[in-house]
Amino acid sequence: MAIFRLQINKILGTYSERLRAFHWNARLYLLFAILFGAAMGIQRLIFNFFILSLGYDEALLGTLITVNNLTALIAALPMGYLADRLGRKISLISSAAVVSLSVAVMVLFPSPTLFVFINMIMGLAMSLSSVTMGPFLMENSGDKERTYLFSFSSGLQMAAGFVGNWVGGYLPSWTGAYLQVDAVNSKAYGSALIVTAIVAAFGILPLTLFRKTQLKPGQRSSIATLGYIKAHAGQLGRLVLPMLVTSIGAGLIMPFMNVFFRVQHHQPDRVIGTVFAWGSLAMGIGLIIAPVLADKVGKIRLVVITQGLSIPFLFLLGFSPWFFLSAIAYFIRLTLMNMSGPVYQTFVMEEVEPQARATVASLVSMASTFGWAFSPMVSGWIQVNYGFKLTFAITLVIYAFSIFLYWRFFLQGQPRHHTLTNLELATGMQLKLSEQDPPAQIDPVG
Repeated sequence: MAIFRLQINKILGTYSERLRAFHWNARLYLLFAILFGAAMGIQRLIFNFFILSLGYDEALLGTLITVNNLTALIAALPMGYLADRLGRKISLISSAAVVSLSVAVMVLFPSPTLFVFINMIMGLAMSLSSVTMGPFLMENSGDKERTYLFSFSSGLQMAAGFVGNWVGGYLPSWTGAYLQVDAVNSKAYGSALIVTAIVAAFGILPLTLFRKTQLKPGQRSSIATLGYIKAHAGQLGRLVLPMLVTSIGAGLIMPFMNVFFRVQHHQPDRVIGTVFAWGSLAMGIGLIIAPVLADKVGKIRLVVITQGLSIPFLFLLGFSPWFFLSAIAYFIRLTLMNMSGPVYQTFVMEEVEPQARATVASLVSMASTFGWAFSPMVSGWIQVNYGFKLTFAITLVIYAFSIFLYWRFFLQGQPRHHTLTNLELATGMQLKLSEQDPPAQIDPVG
């Protein structure tokens, strides 16, 4: 027991040391992540219900999600160039402002045509934020605390999503009572989304306090040429292909989880909001402890183990006839599948030259967005015609294949401790291992 306490104290001491090392800009970004994450937690929960309350079906939901993410996919490289021109600060502020305004506009002027157009605009903003975040965190962190910063920022955002999801389950009831309409009325949902837009706008304030970062020559991330992508196609392909496959499966089910709990298990908004809230909190905790686990077992092994363990819980989530079992499986699957994502993103950023990080961030964004761009439209059609079970069955196969790719590209035939030369021969990549990683691993995105 004493040894266990010593280990816990050692881990907490290491974590505390890493947190104290966070730069001023990084701490402000974390505050932004809390406020904006809470707002987006509300928005993700009730936006689908808002659309359905207007009389539209899941097919339109799938179309909107597809348009949003397809725009983000197409715009990833151009947004990388724009982010370089605007700078990290202006890029993050602009993205958050556009998202906040877009939510308000969709509520004030509801129509299918406007929904499609605004989701295109939001896709551009999402893309700008996505390609900016990775290079920004790299430029505002040191080697020792970098993995912790990536995971902690995602973990805090998920924890904030806990509050957002919980509040989102009750907010339509509160706004409905104020407007003297039913909680499932479109006016109640619309008013709740307006509140969300206001909270998101407040999240911009910490970004305005960023200090100018002093970088050494060659540290600034920028968009590299297409020639770089061609010359490093093998390396980049191995890094992004598993993420691409994962996104295809995620796009089939994750945008519709609130609809799934309502249609499949007949749960009201408050219960669904509570489920989403605890799911966000569980995932936030998983993201925060992920760096410690990665230090122990290695990044890619952490990905393969956690994502592999999530598969049985995905099956329970989709096929259990009991709501409580499906909800528990949702918590566990969400945590296991996603906890290693920021660890892998850190690895990807570390494995390329600083000047190429913006390019690689764009490619990572494209890979992560690809499935969300095309899968929701397919999923919406499947749901209307065949229900959710077929959607979950397809997702199970896709996730299993993505885990196989991580293992095949990075772990197959590798001893637990191997040399850089062996790893280069196995993967065809030139790796620059960080100080904290044992010379054996790499990582993924869930």
